[in-house]
Amino acid sequence: MPETTPAEDLDLLIAAARTAGTIAQQHFRANPEIWQKGDESPVTEADIAIDRVLRTDLLAARPGYGWLSEETEDDAERLDDDRVFILDPIDGTRAFIDGQDSYAHALAVAEHGRVIAGVVYLPEKDKLYAAARDLGATLNGQPIRASAQRSEAGAQLLATKPTMKEAHWPGGIPPVKRVYRPSLAYRMALVAEGHFDGMATFRPTWEWDIAAGAILIEESGGIVTDGHGRDLRFNRRHPQADGVLTASPGLHAALLGRRRTA
Repeated sequence: MPETTPAEDLDLLIAAARTAGTIAQQHFRANPEIWQKGDESPVTEADIAIDRVLRTDLLAARPGYGWLSEETEDDAERLDDDRVFILDPIDGTRAFIDGQDSYAHALAVAEHGRVIAGVVYLPEKDKLYAAARDLGATLNGQPIRASAQRSEAGAQLLATKPTMKEAHWPGGIPPVKRVYRPSLAYRMALVAEGHFDGMATFRPTWEWDIAAGAILIEESGGIVTDGHGRDLRFNRRHPQADGVLTASPGLHAALLGRRRTA
């Protein structure tokens, strides 16, 4: 069992996130080289550079940890590790390419399927969200809390237009105001901050997009599950969740009720 505490891992992730931000800013709005991956999603030279540097630095600091990253070929050996780094070097790569300032770096450590430390960092906005198990969540060092919204009426839900289609809501489309931000990790951080009341996506969702956001929400008092209300588990053989539904406790229950048939 690793001897380091969640707080120590969080400190390591914060330093790594700032390193990622420095690298990203060297390429931001500087016409970085871009490639298309097999799934036709874009990747830039900044994504690759961040992944390479963080893998070297983090595994040197924690040689017994596994590694799961969007930009590294997966290695099943991580399944045997007690703790695993889970990260997206740049979440919101399309926004990064377009010169939008809402891209983020998402870094987490999971232990036996649960995230114990996580950071979401937006260098262009100077916003660093951080959380460790049982230690609360912060934004730039100040405590944050999820929304106390209980009613669907008046609630603001971060979601794409397809997420709000009738087929996803057997109990009826909820009467919420839909809003949107690039970067799934940033959307989850905004829920943790209480800036929005909830977030939903019902597409298969990669662990590196949601691991850091999951602990931010849990430690800020929100509820986060997969799209059907089941607990999220991390470092699985196929590292995807069946969507994500997160909100304040009362609102989460109301939204989940609409996801289920009578």
